[in-house]
Amino acid sequence: MPKTKGPQAKELTGKVVLVTGASRGIGYAAAREAARRGAHVVAVARTVGGLEELDDEIQDMGSSATLVPLDLKDGEAIDRLGAAIFERWGALDGLIANAALLGTLSPLPHIAPEEFDKVMAINVTANFRLLRSMDLLLRQSDAGRAVFVSSSAARSAKPYWGLYAASKAAVDAMVKAYAGEMVQTSVRTNVFYPGAVRTAMRAKAMPGEDPDTLPRPIEIAPKLVDLIAPGIGENGRVFNMGTNSFEDL
Repeated sequence: MPKTKGPQAKELTGKVVLVTGASRGIGYAAAREAARRGAHVVAVARTVGGLEELDDEIQDMGSSATLVPLDLKDGEAIDRLGAAIFERWGALDGLIANAALLGTLSPLPHIAPEEFDKVMAINVTANFRLLRSMDLLLRQSDAGRAVFVSSSAARSAKPYWGLYAASKAAVDAMVKAYAGEMVQTSVRTNVFYPGAVRTAMRAKAMPGEDPDTLPRPIEIAPKLVDLIAPGIGENGRVFNMGTNSFEDL
């Protein structure tokens, strides 16, 4: 995996990077890290206040961002975003698909159908719509890179985690298939398993856990952003923070 060259590393200078779920947590930290490396960040989230805070930080470090308040359940809005990126830049160099919902931790038969649909809409359908809208833009880049934040829950599928696990297993499968389709192109697509991180989602899933024992999003963001660096050669694999290595999907 490409290594950053210290705090002044600027390997994403001149690159356009789209980050979803950018108003807080891992998405916020990844957007900030991409900007630190010189990228122009297209920051997508529903929470305008969080996006504005991100924009202030990015401007303070001398980089720039485009803020996109958007509900990822709106597939047509994702299509319009792709068209807007094409009109302004003609290509997309990096996609960090981070936005996700935990959903209800419950026996599967007890989950309300509307809850199932809501989680699948954000965790699966929105990522499909992103790929559909951004595919040609990634191909237009000299080194289009996409990374989808998933979870080892896709493999473990523990009791009561069935909804979240199923959604992340679907993401992994989509990425594996898409990566195979990109073999003859310059596009590389991978998955990122962040492990346990001090986020609001983790606190909801593990309410009794001491957050001080967990890494902060800013601590794992460099590894995530490494996956959209031009030098990354891996394709259709997962980088697992738990093992600090690439693994097969």
